[in-house]
Amino acid sequence: MYYSARAIHARKVNFKNVLEQAVAGRQLVRAIAYGITTEEAHEEEFHDALAGQGFEVKTKPLQTFVGGQKKGDWDVGIATDVLRLEPKIDVAVLVCGDGDFVPMVEFAKEKGLRVEVLSFRESTSKNLIESADGFFDLSGNIDKFLIKDTKRPARTKRSVKILS
Repeated sequence: MYYSARAIHARKVNFKNVLEQAVAGRQLVRAIAYGITTEEAHEEEFHDALAGQGFEVKTKPLQTFVGGQKKGDWDVGIATDVLRLEPKIDVAVLVCGDGDFVPMVEFAKEKGLRVEVLSFRESTSKNLIESADGFFDLSGNIDKFLIKDTKRPARTKRSVKILS
């Protein structure tokens, strides 16, 4: 979500408001945020901020493979956590738009779990939206779910001169 918000809206996610929307008046069992750590970046402040907003933060280091390819995803970990929690919860809310989660969503639904997705429609798989029991588009209210990045200059419109 962090990178989608920056790419689509040039803003940061208001994770507190996203969590409130995900809970939507229900009893929260667990809110888990998944992060990647790198040697170059300083993610610790971000992870601490998430923990301060009620998230359990799970992290793992970015993997670097022979040849320089880098990978840092939590797909298997997220799917495992959803299925591990399935006997204790009625609803799982996935704050992600990755279509790789469709098989997990379908399996969780077969087990009787309601699965909802909260994400930006622009970066969400159509198949994931269709497979979920509910979809909430965070782009529908960017002032509630996004905050301005004060460290990053706002995008400005440039004038275009057409020569003919």
